[in-house]
Amino acid sequence: MKNILIKKLSLVLLFFVVCNVQSQKLSKNKKALIQSVEKHKQALIKISDAIWSAAETAFEETKSAEILASYAEKQGFTLERGVANIPTAFVATYGSGAPVISVLGEFDALPSLSQDTKPTKSPLKEGNPGHGCGHNLFGAGSLGAAIAIKELIEAGKIKGTVKFFGTPSEEKFFGKIWMVEAGLWDDVDVNISWHPFAVTEADVQSTLALVDFKVEFFGQASHAAADPWNGRSASDALELYTSGINYYREHVKPTVRMHYHIQDGGQVVNVVPDYSRLWVRVRDTKREGLMPVYERVMKMAEGAAIMANVDHKVSLISGIYEVLVNREGGKILQENLELLGPITYSEDEIAFGKKIQEATQKPLIGMDSKITSLKETSENPGGGSTDVGDVSWNVPNINLKVTVAPKDTPWHSWAVVACGGMSIGHKGMIYSSKAMSMTMLDLFENPDLVQKVKDEYKERKGNVVYKPIIPEGLPPIPTQKK
Repeated sequence: MKNILIKKLSLVLLFFVVCNVQSQKLSKNKKALIQSVEKHKQALIKISDAIWSAAETAFEETKSAEILASYAEKQGFTLERGVANIPTAFVATYGSGAPVISVLGEFDALPSLSQDTKPTKSPLKEGNPGHGCGHNLFGAGSLGAAIAIKELIEAGKIKGTVKFFGTPSEEKFFGKIWMVEAGLWDDVDVNISWHPFAVTEADVQSTLALVDFKVEFFGQASHAAADPWNGRSASDALELYTSGINYYREHVKPTVRMHYHIQDGGQVVNVVPDYSRLWVRVRDTKREGLMPVYERVMKMAEGAAIMANVDHKVSLISGIYEVLVNREGGKILQENLELLGPITYSEDEIAFGKKIQEATQKPLIGMDSKITSLKETSENPGGGSTDVGDVSWNVPNINLKVTVAPKDTPWHSWAVVACGGMSIGHKGMIYSSKAMSMTMLDLFENPDLVQKVKDEYKERKGNVVYKPIIPEGLPPIPTQKK
């Protein structure tokens, strides 16, 4: 018992020694940033929890956007609401002159992921949305970083401009594409972003490019028993089309991903359906690899329509670029993560995490927030897609991942929702505010670092001319459809 007590005391002493050493390495301005984040901590948690409770989906985040925008306005930011013809998109700006450093904030939820803050599947209301990607934390954490920088500008410690971008609909229609098209990053020198995750690291990996499109088939209805020969089945065309996609999977490169969601396959069994519809998504690690697959899959829709003797229509929804990595920015961020050190957790939080792992059939290893060395950038990364990619092809971008859920947690699931509404998620969010604001400060204080980040961006982008993958007209806002 005595030996155990001595070991515990030694660990506590080591923790305080490490914290003291790290504190001594922090500059006066970085200490001020941390103090600012701590000052706003409870307000940021309250904001995050309010967005978590609102759980609004793509382009319908009215409450969530206003919660963030109004708090930024109260802190002295100048607000532009409804930018890029999107009611829930906004820009909060403070300061003047160069450099101009921006930070992204997302806040949309996912459908049908309602969940209480419990480590077992427990919907608050079955079928309702939930923050299965942690975007309630994303927006609030980024706002915390912007406010900390704003207070240093206000105090005359640094010069320049900070911008907080409220970016809706990352999960479905990819709102940042329209915001990029509107030129909102044209005057920005460097952008920084983060994403809730199950590890903490400077993210120097790319993502997958994708294209979303809708396929509709139009046939002729008839009685399914009395005169089916008078019908032309839109459902047959849909099935033939999905069969074609599935056979095609064998003949694409391993980096390609193809998904579809049948939205309407007919309404009743005794009618030959005259209408069917599905949402199709194609991905690859690079846009140039994606486009030929996209064109082939579109042609398959015509083939299916011919076989079923129906008409068809293909409509582009939107598409996004892969993230353009910036390792120079990653190096700056990595140094600040090492200064901050890992997030620490209470015994109750570790137990909560292990219960999540038990419920999702993962190894019971708890939380992982250790700071690893900066990784090599993979040529063909796995994972998902994000419209941060489109931002990164228009301005140098630095990415951060922060632990907000236990190791190996299934993403886009109830488990992330549960963690995002309690202290595990809150700790990750506050950590992100500190890490991003410290990295932004380095850019404000050192023009050479800004130039290094910009030089790498120009080299990696090369001669590529960015062209947004969006249909003509306004963004697909639900109120504009009515």
